[in-house]
Amino acid sequence: MSLPHLKHSHKWLMAGMLGLSAMACLPAVSAVSPARLLVNAAQAEDELGPDVGKQLQQAQAALASHHAAKALEYVNAADAVANKSDYESYVIAQMRAAAASQAGNVPAALKAYDVLIKSSRTTPAARQQMLMAQASMAYGVRDYDAAAQAASRYLQEAGPNQQMQTLLLQCHYLKQDWKGVVEAGHAILAADQKANQIPAENQLQMIATAYDQLHDSAGKTSTYVKLVKYHAHPQYWQMLIHDLTADRSLTPRMVFNLQRLRLSTGLLTSPAEFQDMAERAVQMELPQLALNLLDEGYARHLLGTGADAAAQAHFRAFVAQRAVETRTNLPAAVEKAKASPDAGPSLTAGYNLVLNGQVNQGIALMQQGLTKHPHQPALAQLTLGMALMDGGRNAEAIQLLSGMDGDGTANNLAQLWAVQLSSRPTAH
Repeated sequence: MSLPHLKHSHKWLMAGMLGLSAMACLPAVSAVSPARLLVNAAQAEDELGPDVGKQLQQAQAALASHHAAKALEYVNAADAVANKSDYESYVIAQMRAAAASQAGNVPAALKAYDVLIKSSRTTPAARQQMLMAQASMAYGVRDYDAAAQAASRYLQEAGPNQQMQTLLLQCHYLKQDWKGVVEAGHAILAADQKANQIPAENQLQMIATAYDQLHDSAGKTSTYVKLVKYHAHPQYWQMLIHDLTADRSLTPRMVFNLQRLRLSTGLLTSPAEFQDMAERAVQMELPQLALNLLDEGYARHLLGTGADAAAQAHFRAFVAQRAVETRTNLPAAVEKAKASPDAGPSLTAGYNLVLNGQVNQGIALMQQGLTKHPHQPALAQLTLGMALMDGGRNAEAIQLLSGMDGDGTANNLAQLWAVQLSSRPTAH
């Protein structure tokens, strides 16, 4: 009796493929139904010769009786037939994958999948399913290199898939290949962004750990920013703020912005820090902002009490006087800024306009400043975002700040501000 053509062979091949138990080994990766891995690759002229067909028919019967080892013997016998056609070799590889999977012979199954995956007879959709199965099986026997290779190829061909992404990162993670985690993580995050998908929390955690093991504080911070942005648990905020506060490479303006963020999240409670924050605002030529911050400290009863109350009141009076002087000189500062080729005067004068109630004029002047090629473009954008916030234009601030998703501390702070502003209740 001769075997039917491949296009009719799915039913008898399925019986062997259903023995594929290794694919369920990884909780993070769903088992793929073996039936979905079978492909219709027959062509009109495809035939199984009698020698090959007889051996495969016996292999089929052995699989149906759950005698996988015997089925493999028949598959090997079919493979030993001389002068096989490409079609016969393809069907043999399918049956070998089924028999080896049922027998738990993962190396043999993986090799059979390699043949099927490389074949032009396999459709793209079927190849993707085979790659998923191959990655899962290899992971189950701790062949992390093979699993990573299959998962990586799957992601390249099929696009983002959380299960395969997690498996790929776990392969590198379990080998403590921290550079591999980071490299794979970069590709995964880029693909997620392109597909407009939110990065998975467990994947971001692995990437953050890898950066920590590599002593890459910038990469770790950037990853924690994403954890805060997409999975805003308190512990991520605390870890991130702690690391940023301990970063001695921050410029004075960055430190000031971080102090304001800590104030906004309830983490800045020291009277000395309040005064330091206000002093920085004065040094930035924004005394009205310094005065506003001091008044918030008084409103929270963090200033104006205890042994330092008199000194705090004296400092507030000094800041208030500077705010009056800046307000008086503001028209001249605005004209000077407009004529200056530098960005700084426009940003400072514009911010002071915002702080003194002329929000639209101030924002317009700051936007002009951004066209004058500021030395630190990201910091200049962050400053504009803060002015929008201080001017009550929160929706515009969130839009600007959330769009600053590049690398660097200014962009990290911008993302955190966007998260913080988005979490605030809407005013009615």
